[in-house]
Amino acid sequence: MRRTILGAVIAVAATLVSTTPAQAAGPALRFHSTQYDSPGKDTRSNTSLNAEWIALVNTSGKAVNLSGWSIVDKSKTYTFGNVTIAANGGKVYLHTGKGTNTKTHLYWGSGNYVWNNTGDTATLRTKAGKTHDTCKWGNKSGRTRIAC
Repeated sequence: MRRTILGAVIAVAATLVSTTPAQAAGPALRFHSTQYDSPGKDTRSNTSLNAEWIALVNTSGKAVNLSGWSIVDKSKTYTFGNVTIAANGGKVYLHTGKGTNTKTHLYWGSGNYVWNNTGDTATLRTKAGKTHDTCKWGNKSGRTRIAC
């Protein structure tokens, strides 16, 4: 009887210690928010382009290196270089226009808007090209920014 109970306890403990599906899926990294329509008139100035952005957040306890990961729109792709998102809520903002990259603000270098104001889907892909997360929005009258 004791062996049966001990065996059951060991089996349950082994199940609890095994990797959960979330851990197996990769880093706890997701889209946080986007300002898909820069405020004011769309002038295509660099200031206006950089007011359009999308942000990622790292909710894990470990920093995540994004080298080779990408953010994809229907017709455009941004591939990350050697960029690390800090742990515990660290964020990285990807602006549409040109600028000098910092640890938390990156620049796509586009001369035109990336995200459609009437609705769009942003896809975060791993280095292997697998979809890790998506952020989708529709036409939000009077809104220019959403949480993902």
